[in-house]
Amino acid sequence: MADDTTGRRHAVVVGGASGIGWATARQLASDGWRVTVADVNGDLAEARVAELAELADSAGLGASTGPHGPGHDHRVVDVVDESSVEALFSGTGPELVVTTAGVSTLGLVTDHDTAEFRRVVDVCLTGAFLVLKHAGRVVGEGGSIVAIASLNARQPGRGMAAYCAAKAGLVMLAQVAALELGERGIRVNTVSPGFLVTPLTEPVLQIPGLAEEYAENAAVPHRGTAEDVARAVLYLADSPWMTGEDLAVDGGAQLRRYPDVLGLATKAFS
Repeated sequence: MADDTTGRRHAVVVGGASGIGWATARQLASDGWRVTVADVNGDLAEARVAELAELADSAGLGASTGPHGPGHDHRVVDVVDESSVEALFSGTGPELVVTTAGVSTLGLVTDHDTAEFRRVVDVCLTGAFLVLKHAGRVVGEGGSIVAIASLNARQPGRGMAAYCAAKAGLVMLAQVAALELGERGIRVNTVSPGFLVTPLTEPVLQIPGLAEEYAENAAVPHRGTAEDVARAVLYLADSPWMTGEDLAVDGGAQLRRYPDVLGLATKAFS
C-alpha cells in the first residue's frame, strides 16, 4: 500500500468499491481519512479511488500524495481466499478496517442447495473471519475493526437460512474478537443495516410489495441509505469505549416483523 506522509489515519475498506463499502469509503475520505479501497473487482476499485481524488479536488484538498489524490489507493482482494486477505494486510498498520463483503440467496431449508448455502456462508462469515484474523494482527493499539452484519442477524426470514445464519454468526464472531483483541486496545464492532438499496438488495427490492411491507414493520418508515450505515461506521471508529457492540441501523425494523421475502417472491414469479 502507498506510503502516506500527511499524518492522516488510514482505513482499509474491504468490499469498498460498491454499496455500503463505497459509501463508507467516501464518508471516511471526506472526514480526512486516507482510504484503501479493497475489492474483488480491481478495475472498479481503481475507478473508485479516482473518484475519491475528484472529490478531494472539488473540496480544495488537492493531490497531496499518491497517484490518485491524497494518499488513497486500491487493492484487489477475494475474501474467501486466505492468501489474498493475508497479502492485503501484509506490512500495514491501519487504524481502521471495515469489512462489507456479502452475498445472499433464497431457498427453504429442506430444499436448499448445499453448495449455494456454503457459498453464502463462505463470503459472509468465513470471509469476515479471514479479515478479522489478518487485520487483527496488524491494526495498532487504539485501532478499530467494523464488520457489516444485518438485521437478519436478529430477525429470521423464510428462505434466508444461509444469510441469516451467516450474519448471526458474524455478530458473535465479532464479539469474540472484541474480547480477544481488546487486550491490545483494538475495538471490534458490527453494524446491522435493514433493507436499503445496494447492489446486493436491489434485485430483492424489485419484488412487488416488499418495500411496502418493510416500511409497515419499521418504526421509522422511510427507506435508509448506504450513507446512513457509513455514518454509523464512522461513529464506531471514533468511539474509543465502544466494543463488542452490534449497532442497528434499520429504522427500528428489529422491533416488529421481518417481511415474507420468499412468500412475496413466490407470488410474484410463480
